[in-house]
Amino acid sequence: MVAATGVLIAAIYYILNIRTTLQTRQAQLFMPIYVTYSSVEFIKARNEVMNYQFKDFDDYLSKYGYEVNPDAAAKGTMINAYLEGIGVLMKNGLIDPSIVDDLMSGVIITYWEKYQSYLLEYRKRHDWPQAGEYVEYLYNKIKPIASKQRKELLRDTP
Repeated sequence: MVAATGVLIAAIYYILNIRTTLQTRQAQLFMPIYVTYSSVEFIKARNEVMNYQFKDFDDYLSKYGYEVNPDAAAKGTMINAYLEGIGVLMKNGLIDPSIVDDLMSGVIITYWEKYQSYLLEYRKRHDWPQAGEYVEYLYNKIKPIASKQRKELLRDTP
């Protein structure tokens, strides 16, 4: 009986230790992502990209494409690639969606909703069905979490 109790205690300790290690690893993985997200360069690029005004795919290219505005195109590519990378990490279970939601759901949601039509058209015109797929995945995972939290926040408001 004493031996069985000892094994049980050891198993519980092991499980708790593994859980803490995994949580610590997620935090270690997420911090460089957050450092980039909060950098002055990223914030400036994000704000600029979110203020681009375009009607459709062709209008976007005429204003912000690499041939006419390489700096604007590079900033757009940087934001898209960054969000794509977060989507890949989330899809592979390396980052908890709730952490991403807590820190950057607004950017994810507004970016996809603004650039969805552009990215979907890009897929068609370039025969590249994977273009932006992890940004879309990220949006589809984060939007329901954020929407649920907003409802809870609104309910608590007097």
